Amino acid sequence: METQEAGIERSRRGRVVMLVDNKVEGDSRVQKAAESMAAAGWDVTLLGLVRSGSGRSWKLGEADVRLLPLKTPLAKRHAERHRSLLRRPLAYPPGPLAAYRRQWAKAWRADVAARRAALKVVPQAVGSPAFRKAERARLAVAGPVSKVMQRWIALRSRHSTEAQKAGRRLQGPLDRTFTAAWKAAKGRRAWRRLEPALWDYELTYGKEIDALKPDLIHANDFRMLGVGARAAVRARAAGRQVKLVWDAHEFLPGVRPWEDNAHWIPGNTAHESEYAPYADAVVTVSEGLGDLLRERHSLTERPTVVLNAPDRPVERPDAGPVPDLRELCGIGLDVPLVVYSGSPGPQRGLGDMVEALPQLDGVHMAFVVPNPAAAYIKGLLARAEELGAGDRLHAVPYVPHWQVVRFLSAANAGCIPIHHWPNHEIALITKFFEYSHARLPLVVSDVKTMSEVTRSTGQGEVCKAQDVSDLARAIKQVLADPERYRAAYDKPGLLDTWTWEAQAEVLDGLYSHLLPDREKAENRR
Repeated sequence: METQEAGIERSRRGRVVMLVDNKVEGDSRVQKAAESMAAAGWDVTLLGLVRSGSGRSWKLGEADVRLLPLKTPLAKRHAERHRSLLRRPLAYPPGPLAAYRRQWAKAWRADVAARRAALKVVPQAVGSPAFRKAERARLAVAGPVSKVMQRWIALRSRHSTEAQKAGRRLQGPLDRTFTAAWKAAKGRRAWRRLEPALWDYELTYGKEIDALKPDLIHANDFRMLGVGARAAVRARAAGRQVKLVWDAHEFLPGVRPWEDNAHWIPGNTAHESEYAPYADAVVTVSEGLGDLLRERHSLTERPTVVLNAPDRPVERPDAGPVPDLRELCGIGLDVPLVVYSGSPGPQRGLGDMVEALPQLDGVHMAFVVPNPAAAYIKGLLARAEELGAGDRLHAVPYVPHWQVVRFLSAANAGCIPIHHWPNHEIALITKFFEYSHARLPLVVSDVKTMSEVTRSTGQGEVCKAQDVSDLARAIKQVLADPERYRAAYDKPGLLDTWTWEAQAEVLDGLYSHLLPDREKAENRR
């Protein structure tokens, strides 16, 4: 009965559907937003996705979480679906034909060899003398022809492979011409040709959102913006008033996608530009990013800033003990330990940390990452072995977001050696706040915002990005006198504003502003 009444109260405040294009686990910002808004009285359903297998659901506090199976037929590039006469005219069409022809040529060559051998060793089994004479004549022609045919098929197969690779990379002159032509013809609607895979998200989420009949849609990042905007439009056309909040996590033109091709950035930025005007409010992670978004999309109001701050450390009796980072690394309390926590990647400077190990006698490093067995992490571990420091580099998995601060506090310093990319310059990222609440001395690269804050607070040292020697220098400096840097966290109010609880109040206030009628109705009750 109490659970039913609590559900009624949340529905009275308003039904919120949050959208994210990942599996939720590992995305601490989205998890905290869903859980805290449900705790504040909103009826929250968080929709994420799985890229393989079937979906599943669970509770995150009082929020419902559902993962939807994403089907991606539209993600296949043109070269994976069609033969490109301009790119590689000799290539076979996509599909099994090239493999079939290669195997056919091998079979022909094997047959020719077997028939020649039979004429030598068992001529009587081949046939009459007249047939054997004709067979020798046929094989005299078939041998060279089959060899030439095999080479021709191999050439066409190589062209097919090259065409497929080029078609997936989309980096050539043909791809740039294709992109420019569609941008000129369609403007911000060009994404339909450049990135049609965005429709796969629409077809995965659309009906689920409609069935939930939300009062407010909270769309996280650029892919979900279009999904949320179209759902809001459908609802309004049906007579229901729905508000759309766009939560922009990064500045899309400044992203370097994993698949760095001629279509990705133009297609996704066009999609974002088309649907940004549909948002009733924009949320983002920093003032700097907010200014960029306002200028790019001509927003009438400055975006609301909700920092990627961690929860205050609290006991959760049902959550189990916090893992011991040092135990996972197999080291004692007296061993100096530098930690990196977050998504890995070359642009995040993990390789620089590994290269610095030979200059840091006795210092261990821990990479807290989503998948310690990932190929990139294995490569870093192998590199550490080559440098003679394999026993001092450790890869350990994520812990739940509410355990992160206590987990990281076992280290002696937190490292953020990220490289100079546009999105790295404009925000204090999640790990910056997590390290701060763990009261770790920081080592950060000289990206603009983080280096400025670190210098002003005195909580760490700044090194030159991609300079291994300077990184080692900064690490040595903070490890030599850690208490000097930890003292910065004693400044009154510094950590209080860097908490998710403070950010949740901002987000709750925004929801209430967008749905004032629901708030008035709740207050009257």
